Amino acid sequence: MNGPDAASYLNRMVSNEVEALDVGGSCEALLLTPKARVIATMVVWRRGADDFLLLTEPGAGERIARELLRSRFAAKCEIALEEHASVVVLGAAELATDRHKLPTLDYGVPAVELVDEEPPAEATPVEEPELELERLRILARTPRLGRELDDRVMPAEAGLEGRAISFAKGCYPGQEPVARLHYRGHPNRGLRVLALDGGELPAYDAELSLEGKVVGRVTSAAPDPEHGVVALAYVRREVPADATLELSDRAARQLPL
Repeated sequence: MNGPDAASYLNRMVSNEVEALDVGGSCEALLLTPKARVIATMVVWRRGADDFLLLTEPGAGERIARELLRSRFAAKCEIALEEHASVVVLGAAELATDRHKLPTLDYGVPAVELVDEEPPAEATPVEEPELELERLRILARTPRLGRELDDRVMPAEAGLEGRAISFAKGCYPGQEPVARLHYRGHPNRGLRVLALDGGELPAYDAELSLEGKVVGRVTSAAPDPEHGVVALAYVRREVPADATLELSDRAARQLPL
């Protein structure tokens, strides 16, 4: 997105304060429906004074572009899809000040995402990188579009308030229900990390029970050398953090947050 109104228009459309970003700076943000359901997650990168790149999950770019174009009206900015390749370097937060290197909190360890760049020569490739990143993402309780995030979920339920929402900025689609839940209530469920014995990965949306009552559902899972399988799940707020849940005939232990 670029043009003289790019900063002000984008600031009116997403959940975080992007107009105040320095050139080269970035932040996480959400594009929401008017009812505060998540359309897409993104990292907003200010490449220039009037030039923003919205980095998102594969397949979400078209939806973001469509929503932004539909609401643009008289704003003087161009919105177009761009394709980029990125690689995650773990343990490399010191690289985040360089161009094309963006810090990421997704994995619970210092890390940067390199956009259209090769990793440094001293970086050691990780065996089965997709599985390892998924395991780290789950342990870090980071929600992912299409797994933890869909049209059933509000940002507070996914733990995104602290990292992708500004409560001091102006209006944006979905702001009212987000603010109402933040100031006047609490989410009825939240993301928790589980450990499952054995090596079989549970199905998406598999039900979790406590004393015969369904209290949650599994959204993501990955093999883990210490715990067998680790999983992310939405669990009702009233369930004690130390309770052992049931997943069919398997025990699901909750790991400390």
